[in-house]
Amino acid sequence: MKGDRQSYIRMISAMLIVGTIGVFRRYIPLSSALLAFCRGLIGATSLFLFVILFKKRTPQPVAGKKLVGMILNGAFLGINWILLFEAFNSTTIAKATLAYYMQPTLVLLLSPLLCRERLTARKLLCAAAALCGMVLVSGVLGADGSAVRDGRGILFGLGAACFYSLVVILNKKIEGVDAYPKTIVQLLSSAVTLIPYLLIRGEFSRMCWDGRVLWLVLLVGVVHTGLVYAMFFGSMNTLRAQTISTLTYIDPVTAMIVSGLVLGERLSLPGMIGAVLILGSAVVSERRKD
Repeated sequence: MKGDRQSYIRMISAMLIVGTIGVFRRYIPLSSALLAFCRGLIGATSLFLFVILFKKRTPQPVAGKKLVGMILNGAFLGINWILLFEAFNSTTIAKATLAYYMQPTLVLLLSPLLCRERLTARKLLCAAAALCGMVLVSGVLGADGSAVRDGRGILFGLGAACFYSLVVILNKKIEGVDAYPKTIVQLLSSAVTLIPYLLIRGEFSRMCWDGRVLWLVLLVGVVHTGLVYAMFFGSMNTLRAQTISTLTYIDPVTAMIVSGLVLGERLSLPGMIGAVLILGSAVVSERRKD
């Protein structure tokens, strides 16, 4: 019971931390690609050190098709972060986060094609509810022009959700690899695969650092990435899959609360209804096996 309680605390803490990343992104004056590069590099390094220092073991090397798959997944992860950071910059944290949390619905709809999983009537209803919720969140039915203002950010969020869906689906196909080395390789790959793009764009030459920016970037890399993944994997062995899936929705709720308190952002009533539809449908679709 003590182990279960500690696992609950680790998982809840991880979700509370990651739910604040959108607010921190607003205060980091780096391009989304450069921030994604830093996050991947620092996150991989800090998670590697965690495994050596606290798990008392060296992550086992991976080769062959599994390594290629993890590198490809790392590239998808890097693109996912770029789009998510752009979403945070282009609309409210709440709307960007809710667009991103369409990811379970996208995985649900893609799973029959890519994973040959059965799509039931209940799951179809959940997907329809989530899509209706996204319409309400976007403001497309309103007359205040919010859909035009926020459309770019919502599209970035949905794009991030698409790439994260690919990460989730591809990870299911990479079997027999411990979670820690798999994640370290993918985080490092997310950074390395962005280097050509950053060089072509001349991003490295435009880097402007001061003490505040350095600390914020380190915070995102070490705490929001390395520490969060360490706590997440540390709780997986003693928590049920359904419990983990449910607790992950602490992230978007935290994002909406923190953005409201810190940035003064608020969802409209239709947006709140849409949030309930998106998050509720995701929880229901994952709640029990068909």
